[in-house]
Amino acid sequence: MSGVSFRVFVAVSLDGFIARPGGELDWLPGASPEGVPAPADEDHGFEAFMEGVQVIVMGRATFETVRDFDPWPYAGREVTVLSRTWRAPDLPAGCPDLSVHSGPVEELAAGLRARLSGGAQPAGVYVDGGQTVQAFLRAGLIDELIVTRVPVLLGQGRPLFGPLDADLHWKHRRTQAFPSGLVQSTYDRRVT
Repeated sequence: MSGVSFRVFVAVSLDGFIARPGGELDWLPGASPEGVPAPADEDHGFEAFMEGVQVIVMGRATFETVRDFDPWPYAGREVTVLSRTWRAPDLPAGCPDLSVHSGPVEELAAGLRARLSGGAQPAGVYVDGGQTVQAFLRAGLIDELIVTRVPVLLGQGRPLFGPLDADLHWKHRRTQAFPSGLVQSTYDRRVT
């Protein structure tokens, strides 16, 4: 490994959706004041996960969902938004350390590996957003998947996984069940 790890931390419904058809996340515990409340005293390891993250890569739709969060959840970290249509001037001024990348994910990953490798600690890149995760998976770039299943059936929505060119094999590292009913599994990419 190059000292740079591309990681996914995502919540999915029991039927494999990461969002409703229109992108709404109201089914996630704590995501909406009208919805299911967030489980007390459960961050599901997100804080510890973020301690190892230096860069977040997300798609434009995901960015548009989180851009107005107050406070900005990614303070102190670089955020790269993948978009073929946006340019740097399209990004809001209130979110520091933002950039846009329009090229292939392989090019972005190579640039991040070159820039982040060689540090005292391994560098973590958090890959977020359905289409972005799918693009990184198709390119064989994801090293770790942390998938938290939320006990809800949506019936329809945006799937986490889309078509792949070949099977991707993973090694199970651990599974943890939380008192709220959420179940989280961590997988490492199996290198063949």
